[in-house]
Amino acid sequence: MKNIIKVENLKHEYHKYGEDGQVESVHSAVDGVDLEVQPGQFIAILGHNGSGKSTLAKHLNAILLPSSGSVFVDGKDTKDMEKIWEIRQTAGMVFQNPDNQIIGTVVDEDVAFGPENMGVPTEEIGRRVEEGLKTVGMWEYRSHSPNKLSGGQKQRVAIAGVVAMHPKCIVLDEPTAMLDPVGRQEVIAAAQRLNKEEGVTILLITHYMEEVIHADRVIVMDQGRILMQGTPREVFSQVETLKEHRLDVPQVTLLAHELKKSGVKIPEGILSIEELVEALTSL
Repeated sequence: MKNIIKVENLKHEYHKYGEDGQVESVHSAVDGVDLEVQPGQFIAILGHNGSGKSTLAKHLNAILLPSSGSVFVDGKDTKDMEKIWEIRQTAGMVFQNPDNQIIGTVVDEDVAFGPENMGVPTEEIGRRVEEGLKTVGMWEYRSHSPNKLSGGQKQRVAIAGVVAMHPKCIVLDEPTAMLDPVGRQEVIAAAQRLNKEEGVTILLITHYMEEVIHADRVIVMDQGRILMQGTPREVFSQVETLKEHRLDVPQVTLLAHELKKSGVKIPEGILSIEELVEALTSL
């Protein structure tokens, strides 16, 4: 199957310049990353602040370009300036702060903005706005002012705006970082629904471990490199390695790990309360 995202030995450097215009220092935010994502997958990328995950995210729709290496989106090289528009239509982006993406004074106007810029016919725009808002559960708020919405609702409107552009892939760059627990749950549920029901490829960049337990694959970044990757169960079974790199694990996984260390015979990599209850009751 053809990859929708392919990253080959990606390196991205940030240069610090002195007052004389000369380079004072170079920081490698991403250092030799290889990544392949197939259509329809839900990929979660984890890492603490400064691990390089958000820098990587910005390469996936050509907001940033490689210092070296290559990024291909649906077969198109992000360094090909003639393909930038197609790349950004293929891989939509949702950022941390929904206020930075919402520009309309009414919800449905905001969602219509992207398709209008793409030259979509007016009658089709109306259909896409309805589709996008219903997909994220915000159709009943279509006539509201975005300023009156909660953080989670604003972020769902931002996602609807991307959905209305019909991308094959959506990159969510820490979309829940500024939200309360209810808002986080709303946004992750919307992303999961897009993936499962619409077949949209999702790349979720986050540092909330509980958000990724239903992902197809988890990638853990540290100091600009991929530290480990695998299914959620495979990754979260390595509790001690994650802790060594100052990374958390879901609370229920940590509890199960500590119980196992104390002699309780339960499996590693427990991801939910239900799994823990089942493991304990089966003893």
